[in-house]
Amino acid sequence: MKQILFILLIFSNILHAEGVINLKQLIEKGLEQNFQLRMVRNEEKITDNNATPGNAGYLPTVDLNSTFGGTENNTGQFPQDENLPVIRQSGVSNQNFSAGVNLNWTIFDGFNIQAKYSGLKELQQIGELKTRMNVEAFVSNLTAEYYNYIQQCIRLKNLHAAVKLSKERLRIVEARYTIGNLSRLDLQQARVDFNTDSSKLIRQHEVLFSSKVRINQLVGEESVDQEIKIPDQEINFNSLLSKETLWSNVLEKNIYLLTAAREKNLKVLDLQAARSANYPYLRLNAGYGYGSNIYEYGTYKKQNNLGFNYGLTLGFNLFDGFNRSRKQRNAQLEINNQELAIAELKLSLKSDFSNFWMAYLNNMELTNLEQENVSHARENYEIAIERYKLGDLSGIELREAQNSLLEAEERLVQAQYLTKLCEISLLEISGGIMEYVL
Repeated sequence: MKQILFILLIFSNILHAEGVINLKQLIEKGLEQNFQLRMVRNEEKITDNNATPGNAGYLPTVDLNSTFGGTENNTGQFPQDENLPVIRQSGVSNQNFSAGVNLNWTIFDGFNIQAKYSGLKELQQIGELKTRMNVEAFVSNLTAEYYNYIQQCIRLKNLHAAVKLSKERLRIVEARYTIGNLSRLDLQQARVDFNTDSSKLIRQHEVLFSSKVRINQLVGEESVDQEIKIPDQEINFNSLLSKETLWSNVLEKNIYLLTAAREKNLKVLDLQAARSANYPYLRLNAGYGYGSNIYEYGTYKKQNNLGFNYGLTLGFNLFDGFNRSRKQRNAQLEINNQELAIAELKLSLKSDFSNFWMAYLNNMELTNLEQENVSHARENYEIAIERYKLGDLSGIELREAQNSLLEAEERLVQAQYLTKLCEISLLEISGGIMEYVL
C-alpha cells in the first residue's frame, strides 16, 4: 500500500512539475485573478455598502457644531428730547459663542423612505446578478478559447503530418530523379509542395501562440506567453442536450431575464417614491447646546444659555405646478417600457436559442459525416502512396490525395469545435455554463 501511495505521489509531482492544467483549474484560477472580475466584485461590494437603513433615511442625523463671532461698532443714541445730550460710544464690542448637538429625523414622508430602502436592496441584488453575468461570460469565453487552443493543437498536429508526408514524397522524387526516373519538373513540384506545407506549419505556430496568449490574459497571468500544457487532446462535446430542458432553464435562470425583472422592480419602487408626495410629512428636530453673549454696552455685560430645544414639523404640499402628477405618469410609463423590454428580450433569447440549437444539431451531423470522410481520405492516401512508390500514380494525383486528407481533417476539427461552441452558447443562455467548473 505504501509503495502504491509513493508511486501516486511521484506521478502527481511529475504532473505538477510539467505544469499540466485542465479547464476547471484554469477557470478557478481566472475567477481569482481576472482583473475585470475583481473590479466587478468591488462594484458589488459598493452596492452592498449602500443597502443600509441609514442611506435610505430611516435613521436620524446628529450634528455637533460650534460658532464664534462678534461685532465692533461705533454707536450714537439720539433722544427724542432735544434738550438731552447725544450719547456716543466708540469701539463697542459684542461677542457670542455657541456649541451644541442637533438631531434631525424624518419620521414619515409618505413611504418614500421605505421605497428608497427597497430600491437599495434591489440594487444590491442587481449587483450580485451583474457579478454573476460577468462570471458566466468569463467562463464562456475561457472555455471557448480553451477548446480553440485544442483545435489549433490538432491543426498543428495535422500540419506536422502533412509536412512529414511531403518530406517523404520529396525523398522518393529525389531518389528517382537521381536515377533518371523522374523529370526536374517533378522534383521542383515536390519541393514547392513541401515548402507550402512547411509555410502553413510555421503560420500555425503563430496562431497557436496567439491562443495561448489569450488564455493567459483571461486568467490574469502576468507572463502572457508562458507555456500551457493541457491534458485534453481532442474536442469532446455533449451530444445529449435536451431542447425542452434548456429552454425551460432559459426562462428560469437566464441572467439577463433575471436582471431585467429586478430592473422592473426598481421602476415600480420609483412610482411608489413619486406617490409619496401625495402624503403629508412629519419631521422631528431636537438639540442641546450652550450659548454665551458678551456685551460692552448695556444693562448686562454677559448672558449664558444652556438647555434643550425641540420641535415637530408637519406639512403637506398643496400645489407644486402639477409636477407630482407628471412624475407619477412618467414613472408608470417607465414600468410599461420595462415590461416591453422584457418581452423583447424573451423574443431575442428565443431567436438566439433557436439558432444555437439548429447549429448544434447541424454541426453534430457534420462531425459524424466528416469522421467518415477522414477515414476514407486516410485510406485513399495510403493506397495512393503505395501506387506512387510503385510508379503507378503521378505526383499531382498523390498531392490531391494528400490535400483531400488534410482538408477532411480540417473540416472535422472545425465541425467539432463549432459543435462545442454551440454547446457553450446553449449552456450560457440557459444559465448552466458553471457546469464546466463542477
